[in-house]
Amino acid sequence: MRTTITAIALAVSAFPGLGWAQVHVAGQIGNFSFAVGNYYRVPEREVIVIRERRIPDYEIPVVLFLAERARVAPATIVDLRLSGRKWMDIVVRFGVSPEVFYVPVAIQPGPPYGKAYGHYKKKKHDQWRAIVLDDDDIVNFVNLRFLSDYHHRPAEEVIRLRGGGSDFVAIHTQFAGGRGVVVVDDDGPGKGKHKGKGKGHHR
Repeated sequence: MRTTITAIALAVSAFPGLGWAQVHVAGQIGNFSFAVGNYYRVPEREVIVIRERRIPDYEIPVVLFLAERARVAPATIVDLRLSGRKWMDIVVRFGVSPEVFYVPVAIQPGPPYGKAYGHYKKKKHDQWRAIVLDDDDIVNFVNLRFLSDYHHRPAEEVIRLRGGGSDFVAIHTQFAGGRGVVVVDDDGPGKGKHKGKGKGHHR
């Protein structure tokens, strides 16, 4: 509790024009929607709209990843997904190569990643465009990259936690524990400044 109060005090002193009600502490950092929006550089409200269209939390990173790669609006990807398309169908539709999902690791992954990595291991690199991944493979790969990049954690650590039964939201919450504060101004979601370690980045 003392740490939280100290963090709030530091934030308010750093931004004297802001009121206490405008300071959101570590709980906001731990919010999955905020983290996804921060990583993909879209307002949190846009992430919430995607969820309100009944896209599960763990598929929202896939929506934003493919929207970026295909250079289309996230709503376009959502429309296709809600129409019943598999993720691989959407990948093929926009000419995205399955190569983009691959995340290099220094281990031989077990479930739920073993089968997916096996597709890449069995083919030469110049044949990766012909790889066909199922929905779970794509969700696992995209969230692996997101969680590893955003939290500056080894991909192998995410794989280990997934293999132990943790879902992506739980892994994010575990990694986000005790990180910084978020200061939100009156302009609403997406305008906040993230203070502290582990700011999201995108490669």
